[in-house]
Amino acid sequence: MSDTHAESVLFVRDTMLPEKEPPSSTVGIMGWSRSNLFSTWVNSALTILSLLFIAMLLYRMVPWLLSPTWSAASLTECREMFAATGEGGHGGACWGVIRERWQQLMFGFYPSDLYWRPVLALVLLFVALGPILFAAYVPVKMIWFSMLYPFLAVWLLWGGSIWMPIAAILGFVIVAVAFRVLSSLIIPALALLTGVVLAVLWWTVLAAPFAGGVHSIIPLGIEAVQSREFGGFMLSITIGVTAIMCSLPIGIVLALGRRSDLLLVKAICVGFIEFIRGVPLITLLFVASTLLNIFLPPGTNFDIILRVMIMVTLFASAYMAEVIRGGLAALPTGQYEGADSLGLDYWQAQRLIIMPQALKISIPGIVSTFIGVFKDTTLVSIISMFDPLGLANAIRADTAWNGVYWELFIFIGAVFFIFCFSMSRYSMYLERKLQTGHR
Repeated sequence: MSDTHAESVLFVRDTMLPEKEPPSSTVGIMGWSRSNLFSTWVNSALTILSLLFIAMLLYRMVPWLLSPTWSAASLTECREMFAATGEGGHGGACWGVIRERWQQLMFGFYPSDLYWRPVLALVLLFVALGPILFAAYVPVKMIWFSMLYPFLAVWLLWGGSIWMPIAAILGFVIVAVAFRVLSSLIIPALALLTGVVLAVLWWTVLAAPFAGGVHSIIPLGIEAVQSREFGGFMLSITIGVTAIMCSLPIGIVLALGRRSDLLLVKAICVGFIEFIRGVPLITLLFVASTLLNIFLPPGTNFDIILRVMIMVTLFASAYMAEVIRGGLAALPTGQYEGADSLGLDYWQAQRLIIMPQALKISIPGIVSTFIGVFKDTTLVSIISMFDPLGLANAIRADTAWNGVYWELFIFIGAVFFIFCFSMSRYSMYLERKLQTGHR
């Protein structure tokens, strides 16, 4: 047998050869290009055509974007600069409009000596988001600042007495105290409902007199700013952040209500979701702007920005509820049965087992809804509010900048892109961290 093997096999290697580097044409950018851009003749042709198109686009756009008109004070001055450089009357972008009006695009008609307040509110927003978005890297106690931030931001933006946001906080204290005291006497749901009713009575009847009375004794406050002076990206960020923060918890409640076995609760949630999804956001904004005052008592001063925030939040909540309901429907029945086998009640099962998995599955849809809501804030220009697009039209009405279009829209689009791209990247980071591909 061994003689047969020795005669049929001429050479048998008895030592391993040292490893060699792979061919340079299969690794690095060269290997990536060959496998992704030039793998077939069709891909090669499409790659060459795409590169030619990009080169032609950059050849036309880069000189236009690098136009040295940053110091111009009007469109006429920009054209004189083009003529002096021999580029003709429309040879480049007129960036002077951005230099002169960027503060208006950012803050609207907010008093210039008070710009520090919205800037501070934005900085504190990032601090408040730290415990929520990056919980592993931020002290747990910072969550208390996140809970206080909405009241602090409202006070910084609108100003006025410090006692009014404190009175609003006391409403939540009433809910907590009522729930803690009554939950030992009645069922927890009824104790919570009683606390909410007491808080609503406090906010609507007693909070304003309380704040006014305390302010007359201890006058602490900052200069008040009217809502009509809000505008630009400050207005868009204020409406967008409020809608994003409020739409998620409301959407969770609506999604659970739509899947509830209680007929009345399910009917209310289904009716609300289908009605809001069936009506355009512009219609809801018109209702907030004009029709809502008809149903309010005469002399009621219901802030226009607050009305818009409520409508945008309700609109986003309906879509958010459907996104979360999709996550709930994707969970296998065994998860619900596992929660029942552990003896958990409904809310414990939702909090500890069901909802964490449903939210994990729904991350892409939730972030897409957030991005859509933030971009939809530009629709408030329809009801004569000066968002960035509304301010761009107002700037172009100035005789000095009449005729400037692309520069304003490019600047507005770039700022929106930064915010939306940041949200998209965080979504991808969260998906990788939670390993959403493995359930």
